[in-house]
Amino acid sequence: MITQHSLILASASPRRTELLRQIGVPHMIRPADVLEEAPYPMSADEYVMYLSRKKARTVAKSGEIVLAADTVVALDRHILEKPVDQAAALEMLRRLSGRTHEVVTGVTILTDEREETFTITTKVRFCDIPESWMLAYVATEEPYDKAGGYGIQGKGGLFVEAIDGDYYNVVGLPINPISRRLETFGIKPMFA
Repeated sequence: MITQHSLILASASPRRTELLRQIGVPHMIRPADVLEEAPYPMSADEYVMYLSRKKARTVAKSGEIVLAADTVVALDRHILEKPVDQAAALEMLRRLSGRTHEVVTGVTILTDEREETFTITTKVRFCDIPESWMLAYVATEEPYDKAGGYGIQGKGGLFVEAIDGDYYNVVGLPINPISRRLETFGIKPMFA
């Protein structure tokens, strides 16, 4: 029988594990070591679904429920992943400044008998970011492990004028739709 402790999070993201803790879902962490690149040109939705499936299938073991996710920022149908260096982070912020972009997360929940994959999209509007803010921000550690080169839950939240959709999706794990789907797998959020 599958128990609450059988949930495996296929991610090393501290934000994702904290969000699962926040909603009272016990889990173990087993990061998926996969090459994050598309086998052919894909839309942001296709790409995050492909990667979340790949991550879930990579770490899956019999008798477990695996939760895997992948998040990207999309602007003008171009996918912005994690910046590799300061120059890349600065270029991303310049492109996002004063514009609305999409944050797309693909989620896969996998067991021996069942696999469910879905996406959640949130629109985020940035202010016209002063160059001095961008330079100061990329000098911090914050942009480099985040899609699009910013963290809405941290200092990068300063750039956000408005969001349309799920805030937690922008953080990296849309907890409401995940909780609803986990319940169908026998895992319920705990409020105590």
